[in-house]
Order: sequence, then C-alpha cells, then structure tokens
Amino acid sequence: MEKQPRLLSSQLLLRNRVFEVTLNRTLLTWKEIQTKKKRVSGSMHNTFKLGSYCVPVSEIVAVQEAEVDKGTKDEGRWQKMSQKPIEGYPYAFTVSYVERERQHRWRCHDVTFHCSDGSLCQQWVQRIREQLSLLTSRPKHLLVYINPYGGKQQGKLIYEEKVAPLFSQASISTDVIVTEYANHARDHLKMDADLKKYDGVVCVGGDGMFSEIIHGLISRTQADCGVDQNCAEEKLVPCRVRIGIIPAGSTDCICYATVGINDPVTSALHIIVGDSQALDVCSVHHNNTFLRYSVSLLGYGFYGDVLKDSEKKRWMGPARYDVSGVKTFLTHHYYEGTVSFLPATDILGTPRDKTKCRAGCYICQHNGQLLSEDAQFYRMEDNISHSEMGGDWRMIRGKFLAINAASMSCACPRSPKGLSPAAHLADGTTDLILVRKCSRINFLRHLLRHTTKDDQFDLNFVEVHRVRKFRFMPKHCESDLELDLREGGAGGGKKLLRKICRDHPACGCTPINSSWNCDGEVLPHAAIEVGVHCQLIRLFARGIEDQPLFEDFCTPTVI
Repeated sequence: MEKQPRLLSSQLLLRNRVFEVTLNRTLLTWKEIQTKKKRVSGSMHNTFKLGSYCVPVSEIVAVQEAEVDKGTKDEGRWQKMSQKPIEGYPYAFTVSYVERERQHRWRCHDVTFHCSDGSLCQQWVQRIREQLSLLTSRPKHLLVYINPYGGKQQGKLIYEEKVAPLFSQASISTDVIVTEYANHARDHLKMDADLKKYDGVVCVGGDGMFSEIIHGLISRTQADCGVDQNCAEEKLVPCRVRIGIIPAGSTDCICYATVGINDPVTSALHIIVGDSQALDVCSVHHNNTFLRYSVSLLGYGFYGDVLKDSEKKRWMGPARYDVSGVKTFLTHHYYEGTVSFLPATDILGTPRDKTKCRAGCYICQHNGQLLSEDAQFYRMEDNISHSEMGGDWRMIRGKFLAINAASMSCACPRSPKGLSPAAHLADGTTDLILVRKCSRINFLRHLLRHTTKDDQFDLNFVEVHRVRKFRFMPKHCESDLELDLREGGAGGGKKLLRKICRDHPACGCTPINSSWNCDGEVLPHAAIEVGVHCQLIRLFARGIEDQPLFEDFCTPTVI
C-alpha cells in the first residue's frame, strides 16, 4: 500500500505528554516522543510506554477549536470548548472521532491537543476541516421523519437528546417532520418531498417506519422514471437517496441486521461518516397488481398467522408477539399449495455454507456485479426475458407449516442467528425456506434452531433454496372460490357453505389459507409472485463488522 504524504506534522501536548502528531489524507496519527523516568522504591522505571495511535480521517466526526482560559461560547456550528491553561501550550483544538466498543457499538470520543502557537492551532483546525470537506460521501442536508408512536413512544426524545446534537456537531443540517398518522412519511415522499435538496432520508422509528420510507422513496423513483410498478417483470430503477435508520421501535430487525446493534448513537455515527450499504428489495405482486415491497421477511403459515393474531392484541404491546406465537404453535395449522421458484444459478454462496454477510462482503459485490452484467446482456436481446435466460423454474407441491423468504439473516437480539444465517444483504437473491407438515415437537426443534449454533436446515422436513423469484399458489385460491360460486348449479349451496366455513372457522376446522407476513405487515392475498431487485436501495450503514476486524481497527489504534 502506497504511503500517503504528510499534510501536517507538529509536536503537540496531550495529557501533559508530548506527541508527534501527523495528518495525511487517510489518517490522523500521534506518537509519544517524550519519556520520563521516575524513581520507585529505589529503582528507575519508565513512567510512560512509547506508543502510536491513529484515527482514520473518514471516521473523524468534527474538529473544534478550544479556547483556553475562557468560558464556553456558541459561535455558529463550531462550539469552542473551554480548557484549563497549560504552561507553554496556551492554545488547543479537539478532534471528535468514532471509537468502537463491544458488540458493534460506536461512540463519539474526544482527544484534545494543546499547541504553543495560535497560528499553528488554526492551521491544524483548517487542515482537518479541509480533509473532511473532501469526503463527498458524507451527508450535509438530511430529511428526518420521526414516528412519535412506535415502540415505547420514545422516538422524538431519542432524536432530540442523542442524535440531533451529533448531527449539529458534524455540521449536518436537517429538516424534521414528526409524522401524525399512518403512512404520513410514505405519502410525503411520494408526492411532496423535494428530494433534490437532500443527501439522505432518515427515519426515527421501527421496522414499520422504515417500510414507509422505502415504499415512498421507491415509488417516487419509479414514478419519476416512468416505471410501472404493477408489472412484475419490470426492472426497477435504484434509488439515489440513501436511507438512515435511527432505531426506536419494538424489534428494529433491519437496523440490527445491517449495523449489528440497535443503538441510536451508533446509527447516527454511521450516518455522519457517510457509510453506504446496498440492500436488495423484493417486490410482491398479486394478479399483476403491486402489493408491497419487502427487505427482510416474507412469511406464510406460522409467521403470517402469528402476525395476524397479534394485530388483535395491540393493546398488549410487544408481549403480543409472544402470546400469539404460543397460540399459533399450539394450533399447528398447515396449508396446502404449490411453490414455484427460479433458482439462483452461477452465483457464489449457498444458504447452508455458513458464510455470513459482513462489511465489504465479497459475495454481495461479486453477485451484484454479475447480475448487473447479466441485466445489460438481457436488455440487448429481443423478446428474451430475464427469467427465461436465468434458468428453469422448479415446482414443489405439498402441505406446509411455514413458507419463509429471508432476504437477509433476519437476526435480532432475541434471535441472534436469524431465520437464515447465511443470507446476504445485496446479492440479488432471497433464501426460500419450506417447512413441511411435521409434528409439534419437530417444528419446535426447527424454531429453537434460530437461537442456537446448529444448522438451521439440517432437518428432513425443512428445505432451503436460494432464488431470484418465486410464486405461491394455495390449493384453494381466492379466484377459484369465486369461480365456484359463479357456477352455482346443484352444488352451489354446498360451495357457499364451504366458503363460509373457510372464512369463519367457528367450527374449529383448519382455515384453508394463511396470510403473508411482509416485514411486519399483513398481506391478505395468499397467491403472490415475488421478485428480487438487486441493490435497489442504499442505507447509511456498512454491514456488520467482523470481530477480528474490530480488534485490528480499534480507534485509536495502538501500534
């Protein structure tokens, strides 16, 4: 790696010790150049150990001039900090930077350097600010939506106390909208927001709020580009504006799977440093009509029934999911139907290869580039669809307790491994998990695997496929029922009674169809068609950093 030329180098004081401080285009480093010897119990010992420390310029939040011997003043966006005077070093400046803690947590840490000369102090502040201004990936103007009702109804407080001060310190201006009703943010993004003014959109809330943001942003982008969302075969246009998530909901699954922790300060720092993580999005259609977008879980059967039942218990708060989960497990309903899917061929990675998606994931980069090259080739071919060129569709008929499509691991604090531990954020695929009818004990074994280190899919009633598209047709489709009723005849009365029984199973019989759980929203249509759109949106995130990377990349790093 080529050594970067020095932009500035000086001897500065830090905690009463002299350091050689150096700035280049990528790193701010400081190395102690002075040692003192101290007599302890009749022998000589070094008081300080020589060490070198470094901080990536890309992870510096701000630099602030510190006025010595004066009170704190507010002078615009840079707050001058009061410091105790040090003899011979009457001037000082403070660098705020990202410091990594355990479990992927980030914090803003300060280091204050004291200078002997005022012009030198100004020079350091100016040079560091110049380097920060060259980081074009950093946002300067953000549109922020706050959901005051999600989770524990702490969204507004979390933003004002933990996030807004950091944005201000980093000189990021914001336009804040506190949502007043469901889909307020979605509708504003679709119709009214002037997206050209902003470098990003930030949602303060849970997964439901994030879903609103992506629906508004994707719909707006497609409308501006003349793309028909109701056509399942349309290639959607990627969104230009990045999305930030400040977790303030009940589960915050998306944030956990892309950052590694549900922590507002950590997420705010990822936004400030301008991180960018591509994310696949699934489009869901029914009878050539667009229904919803999904970025994490599409679940039919068990997870659909849990969500539908929990909606009736919203007064219970987050505990409703546990109650509905136990109830759904005990009822043990299964559903008949046909799953058709287009396997993802000629790609790296499988759902069972134990390769986890992490920051800078090679599989996402390789498969994303491969899919992009394939798409360019398909556009050059006349009358040849992507699905026809991509391979042969497969079909599976059966009785299923659950049909799940995981576009990411779906990990959360309660399920650290998630539904599909090896799923990737941006490889253009989703992991289709089919759980066939089995005993309650076996199904419980499958559910418990989400919290253990065992192979999630090493069960004879579970199979998993990495796919680009899939369709599900229940055995008793809604359109078939309507056709039966229209036919009438001698058996019309019996068919009507069967429909009433299916819709209102007061007799205790198993319902014919389940509902789909689409990222925490109920889809009433059982028959759906799903396609994966590779890297359709980008987040202010970098993926989960590996622990060895964290240890080697510690800031400040001791060399």
